[in-house]
Amino acid sequence: CTDNTNGANNGVQDLEYPDIELGLTQRGPHFDVAYSRNVTALVGKTAQLNCRVHDLGNRTVSWIRHRDIHLLTSGRMTYTSDQRFISVHNPHTEDWILKIRFPQRRDSGIYECQVGTTPPIGHRMYLSVVEPLTTILGGPELFINMGSTINLTCVVQHSPEPPPAIRWTHNDEEINYDSPRGGVSVITEKGEMTTSHLLVQKARAPDSGRYTCAPANANPRSVLVHVLSGEHPAAMQHGGQLRLQYPLSAALLSVIVTLMGC
Repeated sequence: CTDNTNGANNGVQDLEYPDIELGLTQRGPHFDVAYSRNVTALVGKTAQLNCRVHDLGNRTVSWIRHRDIHLLTSGRMTYTSDQRFISVHNPHTEDWILKIRFPQRRDSGIYECQVGTTPPIGHRMYLSVVEPLTTILGGPELFINMGSTINLTCVVQHSPEPPPAIRWTHNDEEINYDSPRGGVSVITEKGEMTTSHLLVQKARAPDSGRYTCAPANANPRSVLVHVLSGEHPAAMQHGGQLRLQYPLSAALLSVIVTLMGC
């Protein structure tokens, strides 16, 4: 590619001005890496890889999948039979977007945004498609002594962002924390791993049943709770006591809830 602004063609070839002195370190098309980053997406939720190219001129931007060195798009044209891949570009911006609808975990990998210069230049990005995992500690069944505190701990992992909400149900009915029964509360700690504790104080027989933790951005998980009155099933005799509660954790959370209610 010939650059007609080069000093060698305008009669001043005897004067050399290094690009670094003139602040011209980026001549011709170049990537804005601050806006062309790795992406983490949820399984089934549309993913977008953004490539920002400055000073593109009349060059073409293409997207290549490194796994099989497959040309996915060139300009706004798609070159794959997989209709989930779409090239999106607004003429008023410098952004070239590769949109992947209904991404699956197998779509994870390196994708390259390439500009058709001579030779071509490219910028690689990594797409990570994850499926959040919901777990209720101690499940699938818990055995609780009547009068003790039910402490259900729901953990959400591998989510690009904390779930905006976590819904708890008992026998498919949403739990009302302000019900006349009283003593029911939830404590949620959001982060890379989000934890939600459901506390039901002074457990009684009607509190038995199926409890479900349903994060807004992950699959729900259920646990079957049995409230016992002097009964000792085999599950409790063979380590079930550990599965039914985490006594120290439950006690601490019960104290916190009691103090909050004061």
